Amino acid sequence: MTTMTTARDSSHGSVRAVRFGPRSVITLALVSAVGVVAFTWPFLAPPASRLSAHAQDAPWLFAGLLVLLVAVLAATISESGLGPKAVAMLGVLAATGAALRPIGAGTAGIEPMFFLMVLSGRVLGPGFGFVLGSTTMFASALLTGGVGPWMPFQMLAMGWFTMGAGLLPGPDRLRGRTELLMLAGYGFLAAFAYGTVMNLAGWPFMGTLASSIAFDPHATVPANLARFLAYCLATSLGWDLGRAAVTVVLTLVVGPAVLRALRRATRRAAFETPVTFDPPAP
Repeated sequence: MTTMTTARDSSHGSVRAVRFGPRSVITLALVSAVGVVAFTWPFLAPPASRLSAHAQDAPWLFAGLLVLLVAVLAATISESGLGPKAVAMLGVLAATGAALRPIGAGTAGIEPMFFLMVLSGRVLGPGFGFVLGSTTMFASALLTGGVGPWMPFQMLAMGWFTMGAGLLPGPDRLRGRTELLMLAGYGFLAAFAYGTVMNLAGWPFMGTLASSIAFDPHATVPANLARFLAYCLATSLGWDLGRAAVTVVLTLVVGPAVLRALRRATRRAAFETPVTFDPPAP
């Protein structure tokens, strides 16, 4: 009878559900470069440029471009080693994150999905983290009816957010309170960064509805920067602060239990262990 055996990973080593290959790294760099332009183009385009002349169309064009690029990047990373066990883990975590997001709907800053993304990226690595972040945001948009031109920007920003947790130092050695404090600090700063980049994505869509804080394609960069800061203060500072605070509290309170559960699950899944078949007994 043929039996299937797998080796168990060491409890002291980091487990990576997806390893970045050279093609994945190149694709990630290119997509991220396009993403940076898509978020920051209001500050990169001179007032007399053709892009500024099409200020109303540019956000829609970038949204369409980003959704294709994120899909290509996710497929490229998946081809580098996203096996069936990793897909199952991805499905469970993405569904959990998507279910957590609507909990705080209507209440400023109560978004518990962010702490789960931080811990998952930390345990499962940057490659898995990027796919998880973008997939979770896509699933939550379908769940909450939040599909719109902002969705590709959310997918890319959340992919960066979750991937960043996987790039934090000491994945093999750092444990205990020191690791929790590092994750809480990252979650606090990254939650603010996520809100800021999403403000960049939504700000150009305002047009001239709010002239004092809206993007003006004919204004200088310093003038638009002042408008953007006023926009952030007026629309999202309280929400971003709440998101950051909730992420810190949940990381410190339930983080140890979640980290243990994630690490136990990844050890049992043995993502990096090839499956071998023993010869039949004589």
